Amino acid sequence: MNSVRKIRQISGVVGILKNGDGPTVMLRADMDAMPMKEDTGVPYASTKEGANAKGETVPVAHSCGHDMHTSWLLGAATVLSLARETWHGTLMTVFQPAEETAQGSQAMLDDGLMERFPRPDVILGQHLLPFRAGTVGYHSGQILTSGDSLLVRFFGKGAHGGMPQNGIDPIVMAASAVLRLQTIVSREISPQAQVVVTVGEFHGGTAENIIPAEAYIKLNVRTTDEAVRDHVLAAIRRICVAEARASNAPKDPEFEEINNYPLTVNDAEVTRKVADAFRGQFGDQLFEAPSQGASEDFGRFGQAWKSPYMYWFVGGSDPEKYDQAVREGGVERLPGPHSPFWAPVLYPTLQTGLETMLTAAGVWLAR
Repeated sequence: MNSVRKIRQISGVVGILKNGDGPTVMLRADMDAMPMKEDTGVPYASTKEGANAKGETVPVAHSCGHDMHTSWLLGAATVLSLARETWHGTLMTVFQPAEETAQGSQAMLDDGLMERFPRPDVILGQHLLPFRAGTVGYHSGQILTSGDSLLVRFFGKGAHGGMPQNGIDPIVMAASAVLRLQTIVSREISPQAQVVVTVGEFHGGTAENIIPAEAYIKLNVRTTDEAVRDHVLAAIRRICVAEARASNAPKDPEFEEINNYPLTVNDAEVTRKVADAFRGQFGDQLFEAPSQGASEDFGRFGQAWKSPYMYWFVGGSDPEKYDQAVREGGVERLPGPHSPFWAPVLYPTLQTGLETMLTAAGVWLAR
């Protein structure tokens, strides 16, 4: 690399390799692990510990494949640095932290990424998924959902459980809101739209005979359209405020954003070019994948730079186990991202992910 720079305040790393005139291609990999114990049984399973958001010591593991992502990008950068006679232009490698909290890409942008480095002509990224190892999945247009997580705090008036008339119960208030939130998808959104509203946490009270003064819920929203996203988020606020006021709450609920992920929408022309190159490299191992319900902060780079981008998938499941699961109709039971049992096979997964990065970058950089 001509230069490698660490992004201040966070653990992001950017490498620049200049090799004459030509396009600038950005390759991105996320690096962060997850606060969970790995239970794969492989000899290289993680035994590390780290601090979670609460400062507690917890096991950490690369259960979303980010160690593989990092290895792919390091390998691609190494190959291109050793084979400069085969390409021209500028390679920009971005090793991003904090994808799992939706903060990493924005933190790098806030720290001056755009001011300190050249604007990419194209931005490329990929993710390991439990498809058959050796296969590559692509999708033009919207490939990943947006994701919004919120904490909503409801306020009541504490009282003795045997004298509820002296209090205002925030648990009943929040419970009513949880039920009403389910009607956003069923009664306010077209059946053709893809929307998920999930309340995953509900907390309130310290004892069974005490009406608490507060309760809170945490919820997650997934959408595939910005207008629908705006409608759903506004509806959540409207419903929670209305339920609180209907319960005579002393004040309106408070809303706290936990994180948000933008839509990931692949550029049509970039996807066409890369898919053509993949077809020549991988043949029938290339397939058109369905869009996924997961979310990513990769798209923020393209939005900020106004650069076209593409994101694709690389399979990592053991071919024999995958084929058996297909025969038995149980592919969905194979371990995948965020599972403590997910151990992608090293071969051909490492080679495939390295080849996809080199092949895609070569569309713009090859001599």
